Order: sequence, then structure tokens, then C-alpha cells
Amino acid sequence: MTEITQGATMGWQDFYARRDALNAAIAQGELRTSDAFPDEHELLLALHHRWTQRLTARVELAELDHDDPVDAVGAAWRRTAEDNPELRALLDAHADNLALRQLIDAEHRMLARTAGLTEPGDSQTEEAAIGAAFVALQRTAPASAPRRNPVERLFRRLVTSA
Repeated sequence: MTEITQGATMGWQDFYARRDALNAAIAQGELRTSDAFPDEHELLLALHHRWTQRLTARVELAELDHDDPVDAVGAAWRRTAEDNPELRALLDAHADNLALRQLIDAEHRMLARTAGLTEPGDSQTEEAAIGAAFVALQRTAPASAPRRNPVERLFRRLVTSA
């Protein structure tokens, strides 16, 4: 197998070998180097990339369906974590790794911005801190109750006996 380097093209054989190595790492819950990922640094980056793809897809879809961006982004993060518990656990176990720190900060900034929790003048450090607090809240949030129809909510406000 050929080593994949920055700027090099990846063939299908390499793609499938890397996919299988990622799936194995997630299933086993540990970082194991292989021909596809010769070091833990590269494997961690690929695992975070997989998480980011899934998270950003959910966030983008949630933005289209919700009026409240905080609820939408929070629900997207929680659903992504619920659907990928092994991947999330593996990334959490290595969150202090220098290879992931910048990526995690970028993820937190994206979540804070998309949820509307930051202002255009906020520094990246502030955005990352706000995003980290937002993620911490999502981790401890109880399972949300199903959302009611907006008309039903209006009727409940109007009728005090409901």
C-alpha cells in the first residue's frame, strides 16, 4: 500500500483501506496504527474529519427546519453524538491530544456562530469558549420532549385550563 501524503491523490484501494481502518478503530474503541494510518496523529485527524462531516451535515439540515438556531444546533449535536457514540467516545478520550485541539476549537467556534451565540466582533478565543460551554450543556441536556405544533402551543397559552 502506498503512503498518502499531502497533495497526493488517493486511489480507491487506499480509500477503502482507510475507511476500513477508521471503522475498525471506532468499533474497537482504540487507536491502532496500520498501513492506512501509520501514526495516531493521522488517525485522529481522520476520525475527527468523519465526526465533522456528520455534524456539519446535521447542523445544516437543522438550520433549515428550525426557527430557534440554539435549539437547532443543540439538537443536531445531540443527534450526531447519539448516532455515533463510539466515535464520540474515542474523540473525547483523546481530546487533550495536540493534533485535535485546534480542530475541536474550530468545531466549537462553528457551533457558537451557527447557534447565534457570538457577535461578529468576538475573538476566536471567545467564540471557542462559548462553543465549548454550549457543547458542555448539550452533553448534560436531558432528552428533549417532542416539539409541539406551534398552533397547539398558541392555543395552550390562550386557554388557561389546558
